[in-house]
Amino acid sequence: MSVTSLDTTRLAKANGPAPVLLTVEEAARCLRIGRTTCYALIRTGELESLTIGGLRRVPADAPAAYLARRRAEQRAA
Repeated sequence: MSVTSLDTTRLAKANGPAPVLLTVEEAARCLRIGRTTCYALIRTGELESLTIGGLRRVPADAPAAYLARRRAEQRAA
């Protein structure tokens, strides 16, 4: 089970069903990075996000996809 799965599972237990979208702060916690770093990843397109109204949200599977890409890049290097 990935770190992201663990964190979204914990969120689901605390607040009901598993979240489909995460706040930037929740995504940052899943990745164990700071909020500013998370926004930088979003700005560069490395971490998927979308805007709903005026709110920035990260799909719940995006942190795991980001980690998978990073791991693949490091293995290839």
